Amino acid sequence: MIAAGGAQDVARMSPREMRIGFCRLTHLAGAKDEPIGRVENHTLTGPAGRLPIRVYTPLGAVDDRLPGLIYFHGGGGVFGSIETHDGLCRMLANASLCRVISVEYRLAPEHAFPAAFEDSYAAVTEVFEHAAALGLRVNSVAVGGDSAGAALAAAICQRAKRENGPSIALQLLLCPALDIGAESESRRAFAEGYFLDKATIDWTLKHYCPETLDPADPRLSPLRVADLSCQPPAHVHTAEFDPLLCEGRAYAERLERAGVEVRYMCHAGMIHHFYGMADAIPYGRVAIESIGADIKKALALNDKKAA
Repeated sequence: MIAAGGAQDVARMSPREMRIGFCRLTHLAGAKDEPIGRVENHTLTGPAGRLPIRVYTPLGAVDDRLPGLIYFHGGGGVFGSIETHDGLCRMLANASLCRVISVEYRLAPEHAFPAAFEDSYAAVTEVFEHAAALGLRVNSVAVGGDSAGAALAAAICQRAKRENGPSIALQLLLCPALDIGAESESRRAFAEGYFLDKATIDWTLKHYCPETLDPADPRLSPLRVADLSCQPPAHVHTAEFDPLLCEGRAYAERLERAGVEVRYMCHAGMIHHFYGMADAIPYGRVAIESIGADIKKALALNDKKAA
């Protein structure tokens, strides 16, 4: 995966080297110079200090208060950042007409699991508490993410349901990593040669998940939770040539069987993280435009129900 950013043997890479490689990849292939209405950097209160966030106001926003999307970047819990996902968040904001809040949670191995999950849940509760100050309509706030960030989003929805937490309007899961112990057909079929490979997955698990952790812990593997009833409506997107395809599809199917409203799409011919490489994969922009339009429609319907 990171070889595209100029790196070599993944198994021998340090977290710092992986982060540098992913930044290079983003610079080479990610959406650049994406116009946006406004960008603001703030912080929220987290369990171990201040949590940086970046707030994107879309082009053409006319209302002081907008629907919101709290976004968690991917990177296996070890790499990725607000900066690496800046172009993607700009595109999502413009396409959905949401105010997007991108969260900088703590990364492993410096901050072991469950630091990322605790930071992310704290960020969601803080955003809901301060929705008015952030210019959000509290009845129309979604959570979302890609890859490991999508796992955080799904796990947050599950915890919010268990604890009567924030009333999340929608969950957006892009190529989600939902089962750390998966031995699925897609993980076997696309183990090598399809961008995200088994070597990179194994590397992230080594740094993010100590061996003593239970792979069935729903904070790590939201797919394994026993009860998926009463979850927020879900938009789940997978890619045809992604090792994570099967777990994303399985989650959408389980949500639907539990009575949750689900919109599922597998993007034909695509690889993991295609949406984050829009300058190299033109379909990435097309997909984000469509994904954003679906978010806009879903949150508008939610506004009507709340009125």
